Amino acid sequence: MDRAIVAYHRLLDRGSLADDSTTALREGQRERRLFFGERPLSISLRPRFLTPARYAAAAAASEAMYRALGTLEKALLRDAELRRELDLEAEEERLALADPGCRDSSPSSRLDGFFADRLRYVEYNAESPAGMAYGDNLAEVFDSLPVMREFRKRWRVRAVATRKRQLATMLRCFREWGRAEKPTIAIADWTGLPTAPEFEMFRDFFESNDVHTMICDPRELEYARGALWLRGARVTIVYRRVLTSELLMKGRETLALRDAYVDGAVCVVNTFRAKLLHKKMSFALLSDPAYARLYSAEERRAIAGHIPWTRKLTPRLADEAIRKRETLVLKPNDEYGGKGVVLGWTAPQSEWERAIASALASSYVIQEAVPVPKETYPMLLDGLTSVDLSLDLDPYLFGGKVFGALTRLSSAALLNVTAGAGSVVPTYIVEPRG
Repeated sequence: MDRAIVAYHRLLDRGSLADDSTTALREGQRERRLFFGERPLSISLRPRFLTPARYAAAAAASEAMYRALGTLEKALLRDAELRRELDLEAEEERLALADPGCRDSSPSSRLDGFFADRLRYVEYNAESPAGMAYGDNLAEVFDSLPVMREFRKRWRVRAVATRKRQLATMLRCFREWGRAEKPTIAIADWTGLPTAPEFEMFRDFFESNDVHTMICDPRELEYARGALWLRGARVTIVYRRVLTSELLMKGRETLALRDAYVDGAVCVVNTFRAKLLHKKMSFALLSDPAYARLYSAEERRAIAGHIPWTRKLTPRLADEAIRKRETLVLKPNDEYGGKGVVLGWTAPQSEWERAIASALASSYVIQEAVPVPKETYPMLLDGLTSVDLSLDLDPYLFGGKVFGALTRLSSAALLNVTAGAGSVVPTYIVEPRG
């Protein structure tokens, strides 16, 4: 990809292409509401480039891991002792064991990782993979940039749309559930979130495909007469953007959705069974040789190649974790967005020891650090500035098949797209013409 990156950056030095593209990026994001709170989703003038071979390798690795995770899920469902390793709450377990009414627990999901010499995953977003509608709209903005139009004259460039896959996947689950003729979708998450524009993008896209869609706070839902209702209309599909742990924190206020799901009165995507693999402990159950018997030889090879050493933090492992601070990451078993994550090599020894001691009172995992690649991106900071940034690669899976990927850039060791040089960029498959 070095040739493509160099060619793209050289175009930014030509005439007014950089200035014109900057204006187009800013105006395009404003028109499409591509903001996280008050911050533009992208402040980079270049998207992520992958060769077809690199994209194919990422897809093959992700699909292999999806199969291994599916094997783990089956084992968790039949083995209560193994489930105890996940530290599930009683209500989480009740929901996870209920019949989801469709084939896949996570019909759409995202494996988050870093692609250096090989793709190594650091967590599995099994419950509610975000960013698809943002990514599709951002790619359309980038397609309109003057610099991209020039670049396409010598390079074939293709982004992989994900919104249509999400809708097709939800409708497949609805048909498998089979308890209503007409799909009516409720996109459920808390009001006032900075991600609200993405819910509106999904609503508009679903409506444009003749599927009636509403956005709601889960506390608005009512369960009565054997059905789930929102503002007087029956809901047959809940596109669940809110995480199980957050629903449970609201207690009886969210009981309507949970009870309707357990009773089979509504199709929920992703299902509540997704919580089993969403827990960070799932990676410990993949990487620990004590559980190797669960997996086929092919699955064990995939795990060895793509899953870093991960273990539940216990008093027995605490001393080892303290000694190996510079090579480990400490993570809550059930959080998201980097909450509670401590990167050992960025923390003073005393702070790391306090974090380990505190984590022992809760449910945490320790994970081997993986290589994090860097690339140079033209960033809109104080003017256009070239910055070396860390970047991840997070393939989306629909029914176990990869379609598209999220890429995030950050100047910080813990990727943060909401501050400094942090940014989301669309991911393109690129190859020379001719």
